[in-house]
Amino acid sequence: MSELSAYEIEREANIARNRALLEQLGIKDASVQLGIAPKPKPKTKPVQPAKRLKRERVEETPRRQSARLRKEIIDPNETPAQRRKRVAEAEKRQREEEEERNAAEERARFAKRPRTHELDLAVLTEAEELSDTKLGSLRGIFQTVTNVPTTRRVGDVRDWVFERTNQEDRELEILRSKLGKMKIVARAKVTDNRIYSSACHPEPSKDLVFFGDKHGQLGIWDARATPDEVTDEDGNILPPDDREMGKCWRLQQHWPASPKSSISCIKFDPIDAHSVFTTSYDCTIRRLSFVSSVSHQIFSSGDTLITSIDLPSSGHEMWISDVSGALTHYDLREGEKHARRYELSNNKIGSVSINPTSPHLLITASNDRFVRLWDSRKLQTITLCLLEHDYDHETMQTFMGSTQGRGLMRAEFQHGKSATSAYWDPRGRSIVSTSYDDSLNLWELHAAKYDSLPVFPSFKPLSRVKHNCQTGKWLTLLRAMWNPNPDVYPHFTIGNMQHSLDIFSCKGDLIARLSDRERITAVQAVTCSHPTIVERCATGNGSGRCVLWAPPDV
Repeated sequence: MSELSAYEIEREANIARNRALLEQLGIKDASVQLGIAPKPKPKTKPVQPAKRLKRERVEETPRRQSARLRKEIIDPNETPAQRRKRVAEAEKRQREEEEERNAAEERARFAKRPRTHELDLAVLTEAEELSDTKLGSLRGIFQTVTNVPTTRRVGDVRDWVFERTNQEDRELEILRSKLGKMKIVARAKVTDNRIYSSACHPEPSKDLVFFGDKHGQLGIWDARATPDEVTDEDGNILPPDDREMGKCWRLQQHWPASPKSSISCIKFDPIDAHSVFTTSYDCTIRRLSFVSSVSHQIFSSGDTLITSIDLPSSGHEMWISDVSGALTHYDLREGEKHARRYELSNNKIGSVSINPTSPHLLITASNDRFVRLWDSRKLQTITLCLLEHDYDHETMQTFMGSTQGRGLMRAEFQHGKSATSAYWDPRGRSIVSTSYDDSLNLWELHAAKYDSLPVFPSFKPLSRVKHNCQTGKWLTLLRAMWNPNPDVYPHFTIGNMQHSLDIFSCKGDLIARLSDRERITAVQAVTCSHPTIVERCATGNGSGRCVLWAPPDV
């Protein structure tokens, strides 16, 4: 045993002297006698395990067995006839097991493949296992919106153009008084995953909002409907939950239910709003009819992800943007075989918007930082010359450099970073764009004024608003969405990273900033406005929870 150091010897002596002193004073066990035990050292709070997602039940396939396990006990007195019978039964069992295994593997492969056939509501809602009553209520909603005619006026470039500034200020004050009073009147978890897109149905008697999520789910929310009664195990009716208001239905519009099926855009039929179009990362566009309650695929881009679509007021054609930098023109009356694809950029085009009053003018925003204005009439020239259906980037660059192609790109503006969206307002006069350079840019153009010029003499923003657009990986991109109502002074909504909803005018004036710190704790990344009611907005966040903003007395 090693000898103790001088310090350790002194330490042991001090401990012995202190112990002897405590025994002389009789207070050695005082804390125990008084019942004052030393406080235990607090334990570190265990890390809570992450919430596990409920996995889909996978049908187990029969497992193969080795010959040793399959070996049967053979009777030594077995006759030749019995042996033939035993061998035949074993071969039959083996064939049945093999067929069952192949069938199970085929079902598993089919479950992962996109569904291109027609799907009715029963199939679309099979994952939710809706009751007949709830499924019937959804059919009733569809019947209600189809029975009411929707007449929407198309805007005009001369709308909301004032000779005096005080007239415009008066309209702004009217909007501020209306929109500034909006509060949260309903909340609900409409989809299971992150919201990617949204749109409000124009039916004025309802606040019917459609949300598309990350896993191809289309959530339909009747925000002002009376919620269904919820009972406990004893059959007692539970009080309504403030977090779940209205009624919602979840339809698996695109399949499989994975990030490969994210719904990137939602548009209603501009003619009667009796059907809804959805685009998905599964490279397809589907149309859900409210009349037949059937969803069917109308377009497939092969293996190219679709980012956005838009339809003119006529409703007979569609422009489609994709991640390869192309625009596709699709006439719904001709079918997808006659669709023509024009590769206009080397980078992803994140959005396409059609001018409502001059449908030949298109605005796009792409990852190469540019917002570009196109004249689609020039594309008819190259179509007549080449008679093809797919024009690559080199062909389009050659065409734009020729005399015939001059004027295809009427104007362009370069952001500091990737441009995420650009949209026309309802009158076809103003444009708003968003970008990762943390800015909202606004233009005011008179389409008729520049119609005779092949290239705009200038394309500089009228106003530039600073706005944080750094959403990162876990939030949907912030996009400025115009209120589609042409009868109200043009304004748009956009989410704020500070958990609020911002509303700006077409000149960049802040009209309202709506927030509720107690009821909203996430970024309202996706926004939309009601097409016929001014004081209605809906927002959605990264968990699938959605909010309806309206006056408190609603």
